[in-house]
Amino acid sequence: MTQRQLDPDKIDVILATDCGSTTTKAILIQKVDGHYRQTHRGEAPTTVEEPVADVTVGVTNAATEVGELAGRKLVDENGEIIRPAQGNEGCDIYISTSSAGGGLQILVTGVVEEMSAASAKRAALGAGAIVLDVISSNDRRRPHEQIQRIRELRPDMVVMAGGTDGGTKKHVVKIAELVAPAKPRPRFGGKYRMPVIYAGNQEAAALVADTFDESVTLSVVENVRPTLERENLEPARDCIHDLFLEHVMAHAPGYNRLMDWTDAPIMPTPGAVGNILRQIAERNGINAVGVDIGGATTDVFSVFDGVFNRTVSANLGMSYSISNVCAEAGMPSVLRWVHLDMDERELRNRVKNKMIRPTTIPQTLEALVFEQAVSREALRLAYLQHKEFATTLKGVQQQRTVGDTFSQLSSGQSIVNNMTLNLLVASGGVLSHAPRMEQTAAMMVDAFEPEGFTELAKDSIFMMPHLGVLAQVHPTAALEVFERDCLIYLGTCVAAKGRGKAGKPCFRYEIEGPSLREQGEMAVGELKLFPLGPEDRARVKIEPRRGFDVGAGSGRPVEKEVRGGTVGLILDTRGRPLVLPEERTTCRQAVATWTQALGLYDD
Repeated sequence: MTQRQLDPDKIDVILATDCGSTTTKAILIQKVDGHYRQTHRGEAPTTVEEPVADVTVGVTNAATEVGELAGRKLVDENGEIIRPAQGNEGCDIYISTSSAGGGLQILVTGVVEEMSAASAKRAALGAGAIVLDVISSNDRRRPHEQIQRIRELRPDMVVMAGGTDGGTKKHVVKIAELVAPAKPRPRFGGKYRMPVIYAGNQEAAALVADTFDESVTLSVVENVRPTLERENLEPARDCIHDLFLEHVMAHAPGYNRLMDWTDAPIMPTPGAVGNILRQIAERNGINAVGVDIGGATTDVFSVFDGVFNRTVSANLGMSYSISNVCAEAGMPSVLRWVHLDMDERELRNRVKNKMIRPTTIPQTLEALVFEQAVSREALRLAYLQHKEFATTLKGVQQQRTVGDTFSQLSSGQSIVNNMTLNLLVASGGVLSHAPRMEQTAAMMVDAFEPEGFTELAKDSIFMMPHLGVLAQVHPTAALEVFERDCLIYLGTCVAAKGRGKAGKPCFRYEIEGPSLREQGEMAVGELKLFPLGPEDRARVKIEPRRGFDVGAGSGRPVEKEVRGGTVGLILDTRGRPLVLPEERTTCRQAVATWTQALGLYDD
């Protein structure tokens, strides 16, 4: 791989690609008036499959399109990226991410499912992988069933964990003795030696190594759970990235050539998205949640108090997995978001039609409302799964003092707290391509139920993967483009936590800004939208009634400056958790009122 020494001050033109399963997306970043801006984008079909079977062909096509739009020649006569930039030719650096061919797929093993196996799973997901299965001593499967499962899977690598350093060795060795005879077979190539990462009890490493023969390549890294109280994921994540390049990418068609072209290691797409979200949260000192909803899966990323988590909900998506969403949520749950005259029978027919033709896009208002109703449930379920996974370490023995007697905190609590969430970022077809920004904001608020003051944004053209890998070589450029071009701010949502009777007072509000001056009181069950443009800010004071909380505790007032956006300022007194009326007619009326308040569909 070419790893040139790069001087950040001399980088003016950056080409970045994301090789997805179906399309390769290229963006061009240039220095304009002293600031880095995303100036052009292009895309071409990914060419990792037959008959082309060379990923660089798709990259060249996408780069050529961007070059034509920008009036800059980026690809030479030999089909290679021109570097460095000179005049109207070439770019200074070229970087790429990849999720082509199904992305990075990992099998995880551990001794205890909730402890070492959970830590190993967090390491794999954080590196951008899809976890095919988690094998552990207490997963309720018999040894022969576990061996059968390992034989059925075709992972790109195996990550093993188990035991604390200096602790008992026999359990982790027992797991290794299950994996070794099962001889897990890799996805690519018959001559390919399966990479196995051992990140468990360091004193058991030699015994684990003895159980494997030459059919695997064993890498030993620091324990992901050296003690019960501490998690150490970085060494395992770094090793996963290294092996992804050395083994997995090297066997994918055309990737050897692509690796020679890039100026930074190629990252798995979800890993790069997590990387930029972490950088933003760290730089601004905020808590952030990002979601990417696709046709088959939904990824949720979160950073709370500096702790990063990612989950992949493999069966929640808007096309190939739409039936799973409806089965898991239940038809009544989907139907409650539909304010039009529609019954369960019609809903089922629409689901079946979508299953037959998964790539169709809505052509009528009914079809649009139906899809957005399903998306609310898909996002809600994906976020629930994320909250269950993003927890404090389980199995930690806590020293409790007299002062902790009445504290409810214990190990294994979710670290996701909507009241402390500052930024919620949306991406993925149904959110990014909604005809109106108000619809994107409504889907996010209904599904994620933010509490207190929360900024809403969407990734304009799914640029976060490109910026995640760019942040590794040029953080300034990545963060500048993220702020200026990547995010479209929708506005701010202010929501009260608590429950009350519909129609009873919830909070008083005062809004003071150059373009907006409002005050009043809202009753439980209402939604209000105030126009506050993308460049505008306003001071908002909320005085909640007793039993309602907007960030300072029950009944305590909060005053904050809020950011505007393409949607504006949303005040939400529907209560948290959000509960809709059970009776269909009442529910329909309530949803119709909220739909009208936000101007979702009317013309």
